[in-house]
Amino acid sequence: MLCCLTLCVLLWGGGAVCGEPQPAAPPRGGEENSSGSATQRLCDSATQRLCDSTTLRLCDSVIGLQDAESFSLVGLVDAKAKLRCPFSPLQRNSALTVDGELFTASTTDFRGERAQISRHFSRGGQDVSQDTSIALLQEPAFVGSAAVDRKLFFFFTEVGKEFSFVDELRIARVAQVCKDDVGGQRTLQNKWTSFAKAPLLCQVPKQLPFNVLQHVFTLPPPEGASSSETLFYGVFTSQWSSGAESAVCVFTLQDVQAVFNGSYRTFDTQTHLWSSLLGKHSHLGQCGLDSATDSELSQVKKSFLTSGSVKSAGAPLVSSDQRYSRVAAMRTKALNGKQYTILFLLTESGFLHKVALLAGGPRVIEEIQVFTQPQIVKSIVLSSSKGVLYVGTSEGVTGVPVSRCSVHSSCSQCVLARDPQCGWSRTGSVCTAPDANDPHMAQDLEDGNVKEQCQEETKAIRDTEVFAPVHEAVILPCVKPSQASSLTWTSSRFTNLPQIHFLRSADGALSFFATADTFGKYRCEAREAGVSEVVASFIVRPVSSPRAFSPVQKNEEDQVTKNEEDQVTKNEEDQVTKNEEDEPFEDTVSEVAFTVNPEEPDTPWKDEHVSDSEDEPPEVFFSPASREDFLSRSDDEEAAPGPALLVVSLLLALCVGLMILGGLLLLWRRGARIKSSRLLSPEEGGASNAAMERAASLGQTGGEPSGGQ
Repeated sequence: MLCCLTLCVLLWGGGAVCGEPQPAAPPRGGEENSSGSATQRLCDSATQRLCDSTTLRLCDSVIGLQDAESFSLVGLVDAKAKLRCPFSPLQRNSALTVDGELFTASTTDFRGERAQISRHFSRGGQDVSQDTSIALLQEPAFVGSAAVDRKLFFFFTEVGKEFSFVDELRIARVAQVCKDDVGGQRTLQNKWTSFAKAPLLCQVPKQLPFNVLQHVFTLPPPEGASSSETLFYGVFTSQWSSGAESAVCVFTLQDVQAVFNGSYRTFDTQTHLWSSLLGKHSHLGQCGLDSATDSELSQVKKSFLTSGSVKSAGAPLVSSDQRYSRVAAMRTKALNGKQYTILFLLTESGFLHKVALLAGGPRVIEEIQVFTQPQIVKSIVLSSSKGVLYVGTSEGVTGVPVSRCSVHSSCSQCVLARDPQCGWSRTGSVCTAPDANDPHMAQDLEDGNVKEQCQEETKAIRDTEVFAPVHEAVILPCVKPSQASSLTWTSSRFTNLPQIHFLRSADGALSFFATADTFGKYRCEAREAGVSEVVASFIVRPVSSPRAFSPVQKNEEDQVTKNEEDQVTKNEEDQVTKNEEDEPFEDTVSEVAFTVNPEEPDTPWKDEHVSDSEDEPPEVFFSPASREDFLSRSDDEEAAPGPALLVVSLLLALCVGLMILGGLLLLWRRGARIKSSRLLSPEEGGASNAAMERAASLGQTGGEPSGGQ
C-alpha cells in the first residue's frame, strides 16, 4: 500500500512525514516524537538524500513508499508548501499528520527566531497558523507531539516571560490546538482560536524543579480503556544542574485536560505583564470557536496561558548519575496476569537502560550498550508488535530487542532479574517469554524468591581453560546477571586477591599478568538477595615454549594434555633401535620413561616424564620432542667430550708447559751467571784470565797429538 510522504527541506536539512492518522515523525533537522512509526523515520533519511543538494533552494516533494527499503519520487507540490521545518538541523521541531493534514511546530525564519504551530494541506483548503500580533511562544525548543481525540498536543521548553527574574527561567510546557480549528470569522481569521499552553511541573518535594524537557513519549491507553488513560512520559533536566542528573515524570491526559479547562492568565499589551483572569470563561481553550463573538476571540488572543500547572502523576524517577536524553514506554503482561510498564531510557552516550515499574518501585533490569563506540542518539522508535526498539543516530539505525531472556542462563538468574517479559521454563530449562498456559513456568517479580521458584534447578558451570604465555596480560570476563547483583572473584591460589597483582574493571572482568604465582583456577560469583551463584569459571595454564620444560605437580598429571610434534618414519625407528643396541640408553638416562599413545602408533612421541618413585624429585614434563633427537644427543655426549672441554684442556696443558719451560730457562741462566763470576777476580784482572783461558785451550789442543804419539 502506497504511503505518501509530504516533506520540505531547507538549508542543510529537511523533513518527511507519512500520511497516517496517528502520531508521526517530525521533519529532519530536530528531535522527533518517538511515538511515530519506523516508516516515518525512514522517510526522514530519504528526504535528506533527496534535498541536501538543493542548498538554499526550497525542496517540496511527495515521495511514494512501496516498502521499507524502496522510495520513489511521485512529484512536486506548489510553492505554498513551505515553512514547515527549520532552516538549521540544530533547531528542534516536531510534526505529525492527522487525516491527511500536516501539523508542524517549527521556526519559520532563517535566523530561527519566529516559532509557529501551523496546519498544512487543510481539507477546507485554508491553512491555519498562530496569531503574530502577540508573541505566543518565547524561544521554544519542541521535543514531541501527539494527537488524542480532537486535540493535538505539542511539548516544548521556552523562556517563562510571566516571571521577572534577572536570569531567564526555562519552563517546560504543553500546548494544545484543535485539529478542526478553522479560525474566526473576523477576528483571528485563519488563526488558532483553540491555542493554549500550560506548564509541566516535574519536581521532587523541597527541591528545585526539573524545568528543561528533553523528550516526550506518548503511551496509548490499554486495549479497551478510555483515551483519558493516555500517558505522557517525559525526560527532564535542570538548568541549575551542571552534573549528570535527570528525572522521568509521567503526566496523564486527564490531568492535562483538567488544567486546560481551568483558569487562565491574561496578558496586558500596555504593561506587558501577566495577571490572573477573574471569573469563569468557558470558551478559553475549547474547540468550535469559529462562530464565537469578536469580544470572546479578543479575549482568546490575550488569555492563552493557564494559571495552574500540570503536575506529575506520582513521584519522579530521579537519576543522580545518569543524564537521559530519550524515553520509550510499553505495557506488558506478566505471568501473574498483571500489567506492568517498562521504560527504555537512553543516555547521552548511547547506553540503554531497561526499567521495570514494579509495585516495590522502579528497577533497572538491564543495561545495554547500543553501539561499540558511544554515539549521541537522535531518536528512538518502539515497535511493540515486532518487539524491537530502533535507535537512530546520525550514522545509522540499530534495532534492539525489547527482551533478551536468553542472557539469563540459570533459573536463579532468570528469577532474580525480575523482568516481566522473562520466565524460567522448568521443562525446557531455559529463560524465555512467560506462558500463562505452562504450569511449570517460574517468575517472581515482587520478591524474587529463588528458593521457592528454583527448587533443584541448579546448573553447573563448566571450567574454561585459558592458556597464557608467561608475563602476558590475562583478562577473564564476567558479566553481571542483573544490575542489582554484585560480583566477587575467588582463586585457588589466594584467599583474597591482592590488588597489587589483580585489577577489577567496571564491567566485572579480572585482569592480571601470567606468572608462576598467578596460574590456577578462578571463579566469578554473583550475589543478589542473599543468593550466590558461580557465573564463570576459568583455569589459567602456562603455554610451554619449544624444547622447554616446566614442573607440574603429580596430582595434575592426568590433566596435562599430550601434544604431538614430529612424525617418526620407519627408517628413523630402525636407526633409533640400532643406536640403542650400540650404546644402551638406560645407562645414560635410566630413570626417564616415554609414553606413547597406543591408539596412534604412527604418531610422534608424547610428553616425557620422570618415573613416579617417591624418592625422586617432582615430575617434570618436557616439551614435545622426538625420541631420536633425545637419543642421538645422549649418545654424542657420552661418546666424545665437548669441543669446549678439549679447548680448555689444551690451553691448560700449554700453560703448564710454558710454565715448566720458563722455570728451566730461569735455572739455566742463573747457573751460567754463577760460573762466570768464579772465573773473573779483581786481583788478576781481565788480561790474566784471558791468558789462562788461552793456555788451557792450547794445552788441550796440544795434548791430543801427543797422546797419539
